[in-house]
Amino acid sequence: MKENGKLHEILNHNGFDASDIVPIKTGKFNSSYVCTIIKDAFGRLKENNKVVLRIAPSDDAGFIFYEKNMMAQEPAIHRIVSEKTSIPIAQIYTYDDSRAIIDHNFLIMEFLTGTPLSEVMVDSHQRDRVMRQTGHYLRELHDNCRTDKYGYLGEHNCMEPQEMWHDAFKIMWNKLIDDIVRCAVYDNDEAKVAREAFDTHHHLFHRDVPSSLLHMDIWGQNILIDDSGTITGIIDWDRALWGDPEIEFSVLDYCGFNNPAFWAGYGCEPEKSPEFKIRMKLYHLYEVQKYLIIWTLRRGSPSRVMDYKQYSQNALQELASMKSFN
Repeated sequence: MKENGKLHEILNHNGFDASDIVPIKTGKFNSSYVCTIIKDAFGRLKENNKVVLRIAPSDDAGFIFYEKNMMAQEPAIHRIVSEKTSIPIAQIYTYDDSRAIIDHNFLIMEFLTGTPLSEVMVDSHQRDRVMRQTGHYLRELHDNCRTDKYGYLGEHNCMEPQEMWHDAFKIMWNKLIDDIVRCAVYDNDEAKVAREAFDTHHHLFHRDVPSSLLHMDIWGQNILIDDSGTITGIIDWDRALWGDPEIEFSVLDYCGFNNPAFWAGYGCEPEKSPEFKIRMKLYHLYEVQKYLIIWTLRRGSPSRVMDYKQYSQNALQELASMKSFN
């Protein structure tokens, strides 16, 4: 009840009076709540009487390098996506990192209707429709939201912006390996194998590719749909990255979105050259190896850590032995 009182205090401080605050149980990183609003002092609510309150984890929760303070980049990301695409994305009403009310950063945002794709039963026709829409929206994102620097460029300032994608991904890869060593999952020899896997093929990342905004966390939980299978919202943009869309494709493949309906919506498929396949293996490992940190520092499952480690080490050894293409 004390916590509930603090949540009401946050809302009241920002002009909202709530009659009900209900936790969103699916969130794994932030603590999120759906708040039913009975008074909006600034008249911001247009479509319904609800907002979402999201509270960042404690500073000592145990983070991957890009997760530290990553909520800070969401307001700018949401503005860019809203202005430059037709993607249904929530308006952010407030972002607060002052720690004046609670010792956490938090934001208050628009509540989007719909149910996560991961929580509903859909037939093949509806699933294909969702896949096509997702492909269409991501093509809009990749084509319309571009800049001239590469990497995690947001206000969380987790790395220096780079002039080339090769340099950005090299920094990202090595920072990730540093984090895995720091939480004692890789020893120095194992970390060397991981670094050499990239170094062996690094020239394949010297590509004239635009720096596109990438969501980097597209899966069923982050896609909201209505009863007809129409997407009503794409959520959780805090892991967003600026760079090569191929790394987004790797996450999509890992999450089950590599299918004809998705590519029909996207409008084209990448050319699956030998060089592409090697890049995709490294991008895949960038995604998979993060779980070595998550399951060590936040979820405490040594058996899961060992499963991911064995998988990663086998894939890294395979990469090290593969012929590289000039």
